[in-house]
Amino acid sequence: MEEKLEKAINLRNEGKYKESNQLLLNLVDTHPENPLINYHCAWSFDVMGNEIEAVPYYEKAISNGLNGDDLEGAIIGLGSTYRTLGEYEKSNKTFLKGIESFPNNQAMKVFHAMTLYNLNKHNRAMEILLKSIAEKSDDSSIKSYKKAINFYSDKLDEKWK
Repeated sequence: MEEKLEKAINLRNEGKYKESNQLLLNLVDTHPENPLINYHCAWSFDVMGNEIEAVPYYEKAISNGLNGDDLEGAIIGLGSTYRTLGEYEKSNKTFLKGIESFPNNQAMKVFHAMTLYNLNKHNRAMEILLKSIAEKSDDSSIKSYKKAINFYSDKLDEKWK
């Protein structure tokens, strides 16, 4: 099983998405409860642009105990996939749970901000993005304005006279 999974991952990395996907589907057939196999199967559908088909595999991977970096990736994948399918509330819930578990994952916060945008929560989306930029950017010009960016991140509609 591990050799086949490694082969499927390598095929995906080489851009051989259909071959990788077929191998992963075969692995899911023989190991339907394995969270790692379900995760990589979901990922394989995602890279082929088959988001609807990815969802049940992401959901099963997460519910069957995926953990660590793979769980982080699956949460981002599922939340993002829900968003692209117009399932904004599901996306929001997924990202909120993910951010609770992985509070330092900036990519997850950025994807969450995209969902908030789709939910017309523009101010909160901008706040998340600005804080992420201020906290994590290595750009010297952003670093020099870090305090101001953080301060204004949740005050975009305020006017000072």
